[in-house]
Amino acid sequence: MATLRRLREVPRHLLVCEKSNFGHDKSRHRHVVETHYHNYRVSFLIPECGILAKELKNLVMETGPYYFVKNLPLHEFITHGFINTFVKKGSCYALTYNTNIDEDNTVALLPNGKLILSLDKDTYEETGLQGRPSQYSGRKIMKFIVSIDLMDLSSNLGSKKYERVSWSFKEKKPLKFDFLLAWHHTGAEESTMMSYFSNYRIQEHQPKIALSTVTDLQCPVLQSGELRGVPGAACSAGELLDWLGAVFSNAELNNEPNNFISTYCCPQPSSVVAKAYLCTITGFILPEKIRLLLEHLCGIRVGGCSSQLSVKELPKSITIVGLLFHVRVSWLEDPRWPPSHGWQSVLVTDLEVS
Repeated sequence: MATLRRLREVPRHLLVCEKSNFGHDKSRHRHVVETHYHNYRVSFLIPECGILAKELKNLVMETGPYYFVKNLPLHEFITHGFINTFVKKGSCYALTYNTNIDEDNTVALLPNGKLILSLDKDTYEETGLQGRPSQYSGRKIMKFIVSIDLMDLSSNLGSKKYERVSWSFKEKKPLKFDFLLAWHHTGAEESTMMSYFSNYRIQEHQPKIALSTVTDLQCPVLQSGELRGVPGAACSAGELLDWLGAVFSNAELNNEPNNFISTYCCPQPSSVVAKAYLCTITGFILPEKIRLLLEHLCGIRVGGCSSQLSVKELPKSITIVGLLFHVRVSWLEDPRWPPSHGWQSVLVTDLEVS
């Protein structure tokens, strides 16, 4: 009975919908992408496209690399060499691997140089560092958040603050974790993650890329001015999210009576496109890579694939690009939003054809 009760429980979720113009200076799409630091999957769909253009395909293929380091001590992140090499000369990202944020000790490095520790009560007390209770814990405080500004720390390596953090990481409570690491930089730096962490077990990985084309795809009608949907005229933003998830999961969309796997059907009204191109990238994906991909997708309009349609051949309103990115863990510095998991963001380019 307890198992059945758990199955009936619906997880808490929040759907936030915003309308914006990608070409507007105050558009929030850049902020949405840049504050989702640790992404593990990006998917996009282009209707009426059979083959990706070379430039877009090159962007997809250049979303890596990222690195996996085994048993990396925390004190490595506060060394002068690491901060000067990676934190000050680009955007460095790190996230503990194979840890559950609601149960285990977890650590993340943000691109602004903030090292954030989410620790259980015993570990927090053993470190001797100053932090704050995590609101994720609920009524009974079981988790604590410690935030360390590496940029501030490196400005005075002889300070008492640096000495205390160093003492904690090296002597008081030496902590080691398996980490995923990635680094975005614009300069021609010789130093790399592989060489810097050569004394540890480090592996370089490339994201996995899945490309496919589907035919006769039912696409829901979306009106950018009606995010809540209009009965009989346009689907809602929530229905679009469900539809994109179903398409990328290769689910059947026709709700046939003899289909015991999926009873889902495409939101109505809908139109059928002859073909659509799907791409899914899975790995440790940086916001900078997603931003480049998104900006290119927003700019391609109809010419983003090899088999192009003229504007005259398009229906009056069509969703040109739907991009879905999944965030394994979201670390926001606002104390009202504790670290959490299971975020999904959808960015849609809608072209109105006159």
